[in-house]
Amino acid sequence: MNIRKGTAVLGAIVLLAGICPAQDPQKTMQLTLDECIVRALQRNISIQVAVLSPQNSELSVQKAREKFLPTMAFTYSRRNSENASYSWLESQGTTLSESGSLSAQVRETIPLGGTLTLSMNSNFTDTNQTGTTINPRYNNQLQLSFSQPLLRDFGVKWTQRDIVVARNNLDVSEIQFAKTVQDTIYNVVQAYWNLVYTIENLKVQQKSLALAKDSLAKNQRSVEIGTLAPMDVLAAESEVASREASILSAEAAVKAAEDLIKNILNFTPEEEAGLREITALDTPRFDERKIEVDQALAIAMDKRPDLRMSRINLKTEDLNLGYAKNQLLPNLSLSASYTSPGVSGTRLIYDSQYFGNVIDTIPGYRSDAWKDVFGFKYQNWNISLNLDVPLSNILSKASYAQAQISMKQALLNMKSTEQATVLEIRNAVRNLQTSFKQVQAYKLSRELAEKKLAAEEEKLRVGLSTNYTVLQYQRDLTTALVQELKSIIDYNVSQAGLERSMGTLLESKNIRLADLLNVGVSR
Repeated sequence: MNIRKGTAVLGAIVLLAGICPAQDPQKTMQLTLDECIVRALQRNISIQVAVLSPQNSELSVQKAREKFLPTMAFTYSRRNSENASYSWLESQGTTLSESGSLSAQVRETIPLGGTLTLSMNSNFTDTNQTGTTINPRYNNQLQLSFSQPLLRDFGVKWTQRDIVVARNNLDVSEIQFAKTVQDTIYNVVQAYWNLVYTIENLKVQQKSLALAKDSLAKNQRSVEIGTLAPMDVLAAESEVASREASILSAEAAVKAAEDLIKNILNFTPEEEAGLREITALDTPRFDERKIEVDQALAIAMDKRPDLRMSRINLKTEDLNLGYAKNQLLPNLSLSASYTSPGVSGTRLIYDSQYFGNVIDTIPGYRSDAWKDVFGFKYQNWNISLNLDVPLSNILSKASYAQAQISMKQALLNMKSTEQATVLEIRNAVRNLQTSFKQVQAYKLSRELAEKKLAAEEEKLRVGLSTNYTVLQYQRDLTTALVQELKSIIDYNVSQAGLERSMGTLLESKNIRLADLLNVGVSR
């Protein structure tokens, strides 16, 4: 009977386990620095916004190029009219007329700024009015016309100005996107190493607490056997409480660093829901990088995004200045056209010279008119020069003055950017060198603190020191460990900061901008 009960209970447990899904325990996410960079490039909102600017600029270039695409126009019309006749010269009773037209035109802008137009027209009329000699009548025409400015707006440079400006804007938008990517990577590096620091600092504080608790336990045993005064226990207890408070601060710092990583990597609520903690797998490296200010400055002058954008903006303003100066010239233009018409229709033969009854017809067709057109039977041409000299070009002069001011602003902005670059590079190189020296100094300080603590613990063991002194040396060692860790973190961040200042951060992380713009992240 007991066996059956046990079997029934076991079966119920298995059944409930099948019905009620097990709760997934909170998980730990382990990330390397490269994984964080890839996730940020794929999911960071700032990058998702910034990538739209080059796409929009590319469309602007395509739109500017459409200027040289031919435009086509077609027109078709048909008309029918019926009116009462008021004279025997018109018709008998009712005047009827029907007409129609069909035209096609191709127009294209040529590189020198002129326009070339080819048009074809076909018209016909059919009426019952008296006195017409050809009815129905077909009029066709082929016309080639050309117009070219000779002073203002003349030349490939001004015709393609919109395209060049659009291309410059595209280059600027791509460089700005690269700068956004570079800043994002730097933010990831900072956040990642800050997470590493907070995690390792928490470990140091936990070890420090363990040492304090161990000292407290030893003191309590010494008091029990009467070799130590109870007052020494109070000091050890105070130290334990102080270090427990430090752990609380360290734990809060870890959570803050995790939140910063989540924000940069754009974690979804679903990802955060089951996430207990983020663990950094990479450890900071301490490899000396030697670089002089002049060398770093030369690289920065060539590759920094803001300097490259300043140079492109200067080219654009120079082009705008030249165009504004060109607009001050008179408007002299050459126009030429060649026309080949053709006429055909059914010829009417009257019994009198102009009026009377139609006694015969000589058929004519629309195709006959086209034969005249393409046979160039009737040749008509025209050529003219047009000069337009405005008595007042105040607006043009104002535009030219504005272009001069914009040019000066662009020059000053570039000089200001260059000066800021020099200052930033000097600070970045100095920070890197200082961080390297600090690592060496704090490493030596930590080694000495370890030796001092070991010696003091040995003195305490033989009764030549006090618990208070040992606790103080433990605190000194904790401080030295934290300072050494912080200096190594700062050195790694300083390297990333120098690369960002020089504009080489993407190269150092092996990231290609084209992959981000087109097919995503390539590592």
